Amino acid sequence: MACFIVPAVEAVATTIAEKVIEKKEKGAVEAKTKFSEKLKWLNNMLWGGSALLAFEHLWHGEIVPYFPFLTNAAIPGARAEMLHEMAAAGGAMAILVTGVWACGVAVSISLEKKTARSEEEA
Repeated sequence: MACFIVPAVEAVATTIAEKVIEKKEKGAVEAKTKFSEKLKWLNNMLWGGSALLAFEHLWHGEIVPYFPFLTNAAIPGARAEMLHEMAAAGGAMAILVTGVWACGVAVSISLEKKTARSEEEA
């Protein structure tokens, strides 16, 4: 129904945050991957997943090209079900994607530290 909206909203927020952080990091020269670059990984995951889900919903006729765009939004009794799905499924997807990204960032930081140690020893 509309579960793709929650990750899309998170993607909008993280894209804005990425642009702000990117401006603050400008000029900083580091051997490590900048946080804005790591945030871009999350953005790509969220935007890609949201686009794929939106296409799937469009394919199944749950999104229409006229107002209110979501078929369940036009049915008064189905609005509550739609909002529940957005909160439950959409929220779970957004949390899962962010968790996977956080694990990837943790691995990246660990590898950067390991590389820095090995360079100091050499």
